[in-house]
Amino acid sequence: MVITGRGTRSMLRAAAGRLTRTDGHGRGALAAFGALAAADLLATAAGPRGSRGPGSPRGLRRAAKPLLMPALAVHALRRDPRAPKPLLAGLACATVGDTALLADRHRPAFLLGMAAFLGTQLSYTAGYLRLGALDGLRRRPLAAAGCLAGWAAVNAALSPALDRQLRLPVAGYSLALTVMGVAALGVGGAVGAGAAAFLGSDLLIGLQQAGLAFPSQETLIMAGYLLGQYLITTGWLDLAAADAATA
Repeated sequence: MVITGRGTRSMLRAAAGRLTRTDGHGRGALAAFGALAAADLLATAAGPRGSRGPGSPRGLRRAAKPLLMPALAVHALRRDPRAPKPLLAGLACATVGDTALLADRHRPAFLLGMAAFLGTQLSYTAGYLRLGALDGLRRRPLAAAGCLAGWAAVNAALSPALDRQLRLPVAGYSLALTVMGVAALGVGGAVGAGAAAFLGSDLLIGLQQAGLAFPSQETLIMAGYLLGQYLITTGWLDLAAADAATA
């Protein structure tokens, strides 16, 4: 059988249609995310990051990690084909970031990953504003101010230990991350809890870059990140469904 370019495009469109066909719950994609997350966490905890080969922990991470956020995006589209665009954009940027950070020994890859996750933070923040984050923040201004003060304190403490070339990018990214967390605080619920887990995960990365490492740090980083993305995605979809039901 000869596969033409047109035939390939048709097969890809059909496969995409099956993956994103709404079923109201998206449990299959969520189960896939859970399996991928478990594989990634086990690989992270199992051995040294330098081990190689398809059967090594590093090989398993390379296979699983780039698929994590796409699985959440498919879950969102299976639940609702009109899933919030800022959520899908944030997950797409996170996919780029996850893939880039697999080459974390190389500074350009780390900076590319940070730039991709900056896109995630900006997309999420824009989406939270649409969910009424500002109204929620008006009821808790001291908490928002405390988050920003915490950002300033952490950067002041860690910046001297960072390489000079990383100080400005880390400060800018962490500010965008903190603003995302503040906006999520205004939304509350699972979205707020997920943003807090995301913030905790990236704080551990900041400590790592500053030379403050401890056992199981990598595992905790991934656990916080995966929990955060799961809670943000499912909480956001629940809010969107509630809004659609009352519209």
